[in-house]
Amino acid sequence: MLTDLVEDHELLCADAPDDRQRAFLTRLAEFRTCIDRNQEEIPNYGERHRCGEAVSSATAEATVDHVISRRTVKKQQMRWTPRGAHLLRTPPASLWWKRGAGRIFAMPVFSAYDGTDLAYHVFGEGTPVVCLPGGPMQDSAYLGELGGLSAHRRLLMVDPRGTGRSATPEDAASYRCDRLVGDVEALRAHLGLDRLDLLAHSAGANLAVLYAARHPERVGRLALITPSTFAVGIAATGASRLQVARLRGDEPWFGPAFAALEAVMAGDATEADRKAIDPFFHGRWDAAAQAHQAAQDGRRNREAAAVFGAEGAYDPDATRAALAAFGAPVLLLAGEVDLNTPPGVAAEFAGLFPDAEFVVQPGAGHFPWLDDADRFVATVARFLG
Repeated sequence: MLTDLVEDHELLCADAPDDRQRAFLTRLAEFRTCIDRNQEEIPNYGERHRCGEAVSSATAEATVDHVISRRTVKKQQMRWTPRGAHLLRTPPASLWWKRGAGRIFAMPVFSAYDGTDLAYHVFGEGTPVVCLPGGPMQDSAYLGELGGLSAHRRLLMVDPRGTGRSATPEDAASYRCDRLVGDVEALRAHLGLDRLDLLAHSAGANLAVLYAARHPERVGRLALITPSTFAVGIAATGASRLQVARLRGDEPWFGPAFAALEAVMAGDATEADRKAIDPFFHGRWDAAAQAHQAAQDGRRNREAAAVFGAEGAYDPDATRAALAAFGAPVLLLAGEVDLNTPPGVAAEFAGLFPDAEFVVQPGAGHFPWLDDADRFVATVARFLG
């Protein structure tokens, strides 16, 4: 095809090619040479598709991400703006990705209250459930399909602003949790729904309850999974975390991990200590859990996370008062061995709602859909209906 293009252009410019035409021919020839020299290393996606083999966009996406990271650093010449980088990074709202035999997943984009383009990923069919990830300010990839919950409901996995496929806002102050409420409301309006079913994990629960407090009439059901509790002023004590950690005393990794945890609790932990306590966040520290933990590296927007809970983000007294009048059904699911949100803390959180179901998943850590997918899906699907 490139050869035909070159030949056609040469014929058109045979008489007296101008400087632009000659430059185009030169670049085209260079491109053809590059393709010829690297033919064996370039995937033939058309051939793979015809042969029924998997087609992945990971290489292309990684290349785009690398270019963006180089072009958005502060000292880079011809630095790109966040908006310009986003236009390269985010596909149009109408683009649908096919991943896996017979399954179609979508990644639409909507506009937030300040014009920031935000993305969400769609898994499954049926009545939608908006899913807010934790981190805070981490993209939704780590949620996967929540252990297979997508077989029961259509999951809308939101990438918070500045993460994943969502754009970086012009105003960094918009990362604050109370201001993110506007993003959830913009998504509801984009979907054309009178009410949302909301599912939030970890730090995402802070945003979910602030949304429920501000827009109670817009929430149908609220599922809080191993939730953070800063928005309502509940804090886990160091003693309660250590008590939960001691339940893992028979684990082969317990000794070094518990020593690192004590250092963290004492406030003199190193980065190695913080990494060493990773097993405590999973009910089983097996290969799957380790791969899941490793895959989260670099997915969190640290600048955004620093703003998420900044001064003014929370008003616990006002939020508690609003939740006391919140009439929608609430599920609060805790992990029996979750170091981040011990069951006692989650139970206190559940007590703030008039109509809350409190469930402790046996043997589960902070990611209960990984520890026992069947039990997790059965509990959450029953609640969501």
